[in-house]
Parts: sequence; C-alpha cells; structure tokens
Amino acid sequence: MAFSALWARRAHARTPNVAEIARAIPPRPANALRGSQFADLASSMDRHQRERAIQDQLAQGNLPDFLRTLVPVNLRSNKGLATIFVMPEYVAIGSDSDFLRIPMNLHTAVGVANRFGFLLPTRKIVDAIYAQSTSRCTPQPLPAGPEMSSTHYYATHNSMIDAQLKARGFSSSALIAGHKKDVVLSNRLVRIPGRIAIYGWHRAPGMPIQPLSTVHGSDYADYSHGIRLIASIALVDGKMQSIQDILRDPARAAALSDEGAIPVSSVLARA
Repeated sequence: MAFSALWARRAHARTPNVAEIARAIPPRPANALRGSQFADLASSMDRHQRERAIQDQLAQGNLPDFLRTLVPVNLRSNKGLATIFVMPEYVAIGSDSDFLRIPMNLHTAVGVANRFGFLLPTRKIVDAIYAQSTSRCTPQPLPAGPEMSSTHYYATHNSMIDAQLKARGFSSSALIAGHKKDVVLSNRLVRIPGRIAIYGWHRAPGMPIQPLSTVHGSDYADYSHGIRLIASIALVDGKMQSIQDILRDPARAAALSDEGAIPVSSVLARA
C-alpha cells in the first residue's frame, strides 16, 4: 500500500498501528549483501559512487529487520503530549547479525526517508530520543582528517560501537543513543541552502558534543554521522497527525521543535 493511502486510512485513528507505519520499507532480499560485504564493496568507490550504492541498497530493503520495529518517544510542550515513532538505531545496511551503520549526505538521507515515508528528526527530537533511550553509548571520536569520510572509518567506528554494545550487554532492539551525531531538520537549512545540519553525540542529557551546525555542505558525510529516521506521523490528542503539518504551524511546532516552526517542504526542496 502506498504511504499516502496508508496515511489517509489512519489519519483519524485514535491509536497507531506501529507495524503498518514501517510497511513501506521493502522486505530484505534473501541474497542481500551483509554489512561487512557492503563495506568491502564500497571501499573501492569514490564518495559519489558510495552514496548511489547506499541509496540502491536501502531502496531494495537491505537493512536489518530490527530497524522496522519502531519505538515510541514522548515529547511535551505547553500544547500537551506528542508521541512519535522512531527507529531504535541508526539506519544500517545488512542483516540483524552483520550490519554497517551507514552515514549519508543530506541528499541520500532525504531520498531514503521519502521513499520509506519517514522524516529526519529535529534537534528537540534528538534530545528526547537520548533522554528516553534505554541503552546509552559513550561517544568514541576518531582522529580528525581526510579519512573521516572514508569507508574504512565508517567500518572502524561501526566495530567500535558494536564492541561497546556487546561489553555493556545492550540489545539491538533497545532504543540506543549516544554513539553518533544526527543529521537533522533545521530552520537554518532554509536560511542557508546547500548545507547539512548536524547535532548531537551526547555525553549526557543536555551535553551534546556537537551543537547544531551547518558548517558542511549538503553533500558531506563522515563516520560520526548517523541517520535516525522517524515516522512522518505522530500521535497527538489521541489522533494521528502529520509531523510536517505540526512543524510548519507556529501554534503547534513547539511540540516537536525548539527552533519554532520549520517549513519541512522547503528544507527538503533544498536537499
């Protein structure tokens, strides 16, 4: 079922069918590449080839099954309570047992999100995810330099995260945070087109390593970035509502944004 049709059917429901929200993600093919195989393949690609390969793999449904089980996250404002539904981990390529958390530039991230009927988070949503996460990682920066955008760094950092999760006994199905910066929606992307907005990598609640930044161009990605997708509908006042509609409404945007209203369509048009 097309996501637009699903949205029309569920728009006035009092409670969401979370399994349906993720149904627009294709099933993972039986012969799909494992994460380690994709890392090997992408190691010989330039960054443009790698971005195309990432989009192709995800469009085919080559992502772990556990990412399809969305987790509710609550956000409060003076307008009340909003519940959003987020992937428990950052987008990855591969299987449940062998996956590569995969950074993407803004163009690829928006393309994947649109295909699946999802959105990128706002800064306020990233803070809420960290605050409500059941498994918190300690950030593990790698040395800065040209290698930051290499597939080698992507795989190295991925292995470091896996080792930390294993040592702490964290489950991949839990809501995990603290191990990457987030690519986010921001008003700054309207004022400064052609950029990517990055935020997060928390040491503790209210203590992100990365303040909201648009220093990099929209085609930039490095090992520290993660793509956390959120369903584009939220439960507000007992009804499913469009997150885009909420964010562009100055009277309601505070439920999901600490920057005021965000014209999501304008942000996406510039991606």
